[in-house]
Amino acid sequence: MAVQAASSGPPTPAVVASRRPGTARARLRGLGPSVVLLVISIVLLYPVIDAAVGTFLTQGTGRPTLGYWRQAFAAIPVFKDMGVSALLAIVVVAFVLLVATPCGYALAKLRFRGSGVVFLVAVACMMIPIESILIPEYINFVRLGLVGTLWGTALVYIGMGIPFGVFLTTNYFRNIPDSLIEAALVDGAGNVAGFWRVMLPLARPALAIVAVMQFLGVWNDLLTALLFMPQSVQTIGVGLAGLPGTHVANTNALVAGSVLSAVPPVLVYLVFQRYLISGLTLGAEK
Repeated sequence: MAVQAASSGPPTPAVVASRRPGTARARLRGLGPSVVLLVISIVLLYPVIDAAVGTFLTQGTGRPTLGYWRQAFAAIPVFKDMGVSALLAIVVVAFVLLVATPCGYALAKLRFRGSGVVFLVAVACMMIPIESILIPEYINFVRLGLVGTLWGTALVYIGMGIPFGVFLTTNYFRNIPDSLIEAALVDGAGNVAGFWRVMLPLARPALAIVAVMQFLGVWNDLLTALLFMPQSVQTIGVGLAGLPGTHVANTNALVAGSVLSAVPPVLVYLVFQRYLISGLTLGAEK
């Protein structure tokens, strides 16, 4: 009887709110965008998932097999090529951050003549199509003896990545209040110490965006690596492009290698996705 009496008492405010028709409609409206995004994700991911599953099934019979994976590993050194791509991407990311970050700080916080022109030049360099400069760049690198070397290839990527890094870090540093660096200067810190101790820790989201974009750009690139890399070593993109019988016999072997090569970029994106999403609006903010 005591239990019945307790259960028959007046409902709590939360229970009353949950029984209101407006609350149910609001929940349904809230589920709408999630359902739409789920449907879009399924449509976009289905071809990728279907191709990945197809690498484990024989054509025609649909029986399980690892033959296509064996073909991919037999045709090219997959892990070696992935290691070359990772090394190249890490070197490029390190040098781009080393150059672009202090440049962005100087353009955003230090007042000097011509800083606006330098920033406009960086923006203009971003607008130049890569394909339009590869031929003259290749000729210049041949004269310097840098074609066919890993460092020469890295220099090409670094040169193409610095303008974007300068643009992004400059806009990010501009959004940081000047009072923070002024307080550091009042406390006796110079510009270098203020940049290292105050501004650099605050700029970690922007640095993460630059690092992710450069890593993905180097990892997924084919044309530059094909032209400038030495023939003794190759990136995973070049290795997969040169897979024998790519267009006829080894299509599933190509997909198998592509699935494996896509794992590092996906992991990098998943780790830094919140920085990537927030960084997409940095260039539009003042």
